[in-house]
Amino acid sequence: MGKRTKRAAGKSSTPATVALTKAGVDFQIYEYEHDPNHMDEGYGAEAARCLGIDPKQIYKTLMADVGAHRVIGIVPVDGHLDLKALAASVDAKKAVMADRAVAQRESGYVLGGISPFGQRTRHRTVLDQGAMAYDRILVSGGKRGFDVALDPRELVRALHATIAPLSTW
Repeated sequence: MGKRTKRAAGKSSTPATVALTKAGVDFQIYEYEHDPNHMDEGYGAEAARCLGIDPKQIYKTLMADVGAHRVIGIVPVDGHLDLKALAASVDAKKAVMADRAVAQRESGYVLGGISPFGQRTRHRTVLDQGAMAYDRILVSGGKRGFDVALDPRELVRALHATIAPLSTW
């Protein structure tokens, strides 16, 4: 299992951990050595394998365009974001994945390390309802190989997120 740390400090501090601390959210850090040579499995699958955690409990942060706005969808790493469901959850007609460069620029993070917390530009956020079945879920802590575990209810509170069915397999 990956290294766990109670709070972020020093080199483990990211905009995400700063935002979590400022919001008063209890979280734990999970770190692992990211291997860029094995990206055929994907960032989330790598995290699940390295940390020894069920991929249904690790969530990825995805950005989509809904009309003139962007929305963050948070779904399990072993699932797919249902764009129609995301659009419906924010009363939009259609959603399409945001351009990767836009996602990196507006979040302030690199792909594979995009956290829902501490983003440069705040967007409406929707969490897949399946997360509510767990006491703790993991999301990116703001860089590859760096996740944070927290109560999904705290994620909803801190981000003013909506809960909706978003994932497909």
